[in-house]
Amino acid sequence: MNMSRLLTVIVAALMLLSSAAFAGFEPFQPLPANPPIPSDNPQTSAKIALGKQLYFDNRLSATYRVSCNGCHNVMSAGDDGKAVSRGALGIEGKRSAPTLYNVAYQTVYFWDGRAASLEAAIKEHLISPTEMGMKDKDAVVERLWQTGDYKEIFADTFGPGVALSYETITQALASYIRTLRTPDSDFDRYLRGDKGAISAQAKRGYNEFIEVGCASCHFWVNLSGPVPGLAFQMGEGFYELFPNYPGTKDETRYQLADDIGRYYVTKEETDRRMWRVPVLRNVALTAPYFHNGQVKTLEEAIRVMGTTQLGKVLSRAQQEDIAAFLHTVSGRFPTQKFPRLPTSY
Repeated sequence: MNMSRLLTVIVAALMLLSSAAFAGFEPFQPLPANPPIPSDNPQTSAKIALGKQLYFDNRLSATYRVSCNGCHNVMSAGDDGKAVSRGALGIEGKRSAPTLYNVAYQTVYFWDGRAASLEAAIKEHLISPTEMGMKDKDAVVERLWQTGDYKEIFADTFGPGVALSYETITQALASYIRTLRTPDSDFDRYLRGDKGAISAQAKRGYNEFIEVGCASCHFWVNLSGPVPGLAFQMGEGFYELFPNYPGTKDETRYQLADDIGRYYVTKEETDRRMWRVPVLRNVALTAPYFHNGQVKTLEEAIRVMGTTQLGKVLSRAQQEDIAAFLHTVSGRFPTQKFPRLPTSY
């Protein structure tokens, strides 16, 4: 039994317990008011503001042409709507760029879970040839050291004696990204007791989502498994085999098994085709779907998940009902305004 199936069994067992300790356990919960914050990178308003400047600054890319927002557009749904993105050096990535909204509730990062924290993921992004394309860490620091007032801004933000460094750059970016939350979805209001917050069709879809097996992996606050501090700690990933039923026509049509996922990270045979379970919040707004971005519509993604992951042929009515439910998990996006950037000398 793989980890996700094992955890599902544990969750089911806990729900059956009648003790007071588990009386409040629910597999689906509204988005919490605040995400987990690491003790070595506490949130401050100054750090968040600096991180926002860096997020929108093209000067963090090798060619001065791409910002973090280029592939993760927070003015929209936090992604770029492409199957795969093209980085600063013009090189395409191999996997679809996910939304950054609500990523602060994840325990690991990237599709294969190779980054144990948001800060670690950012450190890789900045020097990746398929993303920001900077030569190395020193090149990133040097770029900002020579740019406008960043030296003074970093000193004001992190305090005297704390140099502008690769560590403080990634800490500031992570602090801003942790503010990208989309609370108060219709489904959140439904979970809080407003039974009229979602339609009758969405309620049918919610029941179908559970009954057909989608909820065995897509549960908890982000519909992607445990959040840090529940069953898993930060750095411990929640993974699932995909495709779970190999050899289907859909697998071939959409090249779903061409990339074998976490195996490339660990070289462990048990990790072949294992993937971090993706977040489903705002999923109706973040097409195309899957790690390679090959499926263009939500209804088709639901159908393909039925054949490749559940071994089931979902009817058109089931697909439409589940899609109606998934539309209800789109939350309220925070207002984003382009920040003032330091001028170049």
